[in-house]
Amino acid sequence: MESRTDVNRRNFLRLAGGTVAVGAASLAGAGLAGSAAAATLAPTTATGAATAGRGRVLVPAGQIGIQLYSIRDKVSSLGFRTVFERLADMGYAEVEFAGYTQGQVGAITPEEIRQLLDDNGLRAVGSHRGIADFANNMERELDIAEILGMEHIGTAQAPTNNRTVAGYLAAAEQFNGFGAAASARGLKFYQHNHDGEFSFATDNPDVRLYDVFYDNTDPRKVFLEMDVYWAFVGQHRYPGFEPVDYVKRNPHRYPLLHLKDGDANPESERGYDIVEFGAGDLPYTEFLSALAGSGRRHGIWEQDNAASVAAPGFPVDSFGNAERSYVEIRSLRAARC
Repeated sequence: MESRTDVNRRNFLRLAGGTVAVGAASLAGAGLAGSAAAATLAPTTATGAATAGRGRVLVPAGQIGIQLYSIRDKVSSLGFRTVFERLADMGYAEVEFAGYTQGQVGAITPEEIRQLLDDNGLRAVGSHRGIADFANNMERELDIAEILGMEHIGTAQAPTNNRTVAGYLAAAEQFNGFGAAASARGLKFYQHNHDGEFSFATDNPDVRLYDVFYDNTDPRKVFLEMDVYWAFVGQHRYPGFEPVDYVKRNPHRYPLLHLKDGDANPESERGYDIVEFGAGDLPYTEFLSALAGSGRRHGIWEQDNAASVAAPGFPVDSFGNAERSYVEIRSLRAARC
């Protein structure tokens, strides 16, 4: 079994040699450049990423993670051991969990998962759990988070299905309790948005629900993971805000970002279709460049449909999407002023 040092050496040699399993990207300057889906470099990618050597790195390699929901088909069919080995080979440094089971592969304990993370030089950065899990068994959830070595734990559920001001005020109070319990254990509790949180209260069309939650949760104890794709969908459906402004208002509250790409589709109610990173139209270079400094937050790739949708010219394979998306995120550079 390889040690963490062995894995880190393997990843260094892989990157230094410019080899990516899809055989479509190479190193240029300090980081990977170009698109895994193209043989030649264009001045910018579909996300607006500047070519290598220009501007600061927007997502440091050591803070590029993956939400395991993106490759849930592989977790279920191959198990954590094989999945972690493949992710380490791709270059990912961090993982965000979407449950602690591995389907048909069989039962596994948190302690065993932690060992597999360590064996492959990976860090657990966060976990999506249900609100009911925290309401009914908070201490056990925090125990698992500590075993896995993660600093953050949270939920991808909306704060509540009650879309009134009172409903969101009550949810904010509940989340303050969750945050206090996590903080007492040295952890950060967070909520991951979809588009619905940016809608307006059913009893007051002038009040955006995300604002109610943002303003009434304790910023020292309740943190936020912005899913950039869903925030832009929210902007499309419920206009009147800029997603990045929430992060800029209090960067400390956003230790995690979901880097999910979207291809503009005027025929869709959402305004965008989910695609692998680098194949869409979301302005990631502009979004990330607007945030002060690099390395202050974790960039986590997610693609809900990675097991069923591939970029043109590639076979359907969530591992392939994960690898090409890693290359694209790694290549993001701030444009020079």
